[in-house]
Formats: sequence, structure tokens, C-alpha cells
Amino acid sequence: MSYNREAYEQVHAVEQPTEEHKATWSHELIGGAAAFEAMRLYEQKAAKEGKQDDHAFAKEILAGIAGASVDGLIESKGLNFIDREKAKRHATQEAEKLYKERTGYTGGF
Repeated sequence: MSYNREAYEQVHAVEQPTEEHKATWSHELIGGAAAFEAMRLYEQKAAKEGKQDDHAFAKEILAGIAGASVDGLIESKGLNFIDREKAKRHATQEAEKLYKERTGYTGGF
């Protein structure tokens, strides 16, 4: 199982984080979870619409979904102690890595 999938499952398994969660959860964990969700949603949409990969479009979509996922996780789980911008940056970077791994794209973003 990938780090991002593990992060996603760990974060979504908890309805209300405890102080213990708050002590161990980081912007990397939240970013990883958001990246996994972004890639999952992007793949579902592409499969549903039967679209070919457009790398520039994928980059924009993944960044948007990853950022929205970070915001949603922080707000729904009361994680105001997480650095939102660091988590968004990490989520975007991880989503781009996942995209490259899953599509074989070797170009830059």
C-alpha cells in the first residue's frame, strides 16, 4: 500500500481527532491523504469521460482537488493547528508524483 493511500485511510478512519492525533498528524500526512484523494477523483472523472491524458490540464485539476481536499480535511476534522499552505504544497507535489507513477508521464509539471 502506498504512503498516500495509508495517509488517506488513517485520516478518514478518524471522525474526531483526539489530542494524540493532533500531536502526531502533520501537514505531510494531511497532504498525502489529500493527494491520494485528488488522484482517485481525477482517475474516476477521466474514466467516466473516457478522456486522454492532457498533462497540463491534469496538473491544474490535481492541484485544485488537492487544495480543496486539504481545506476540507482541516475544516471537517478541526485541524486548525496544521499549516494549511504547507499541506497544500505537499498535497500538490504528491499528487503530481502519483500522476507520473500511474501514467508513466516523464515530463515536468
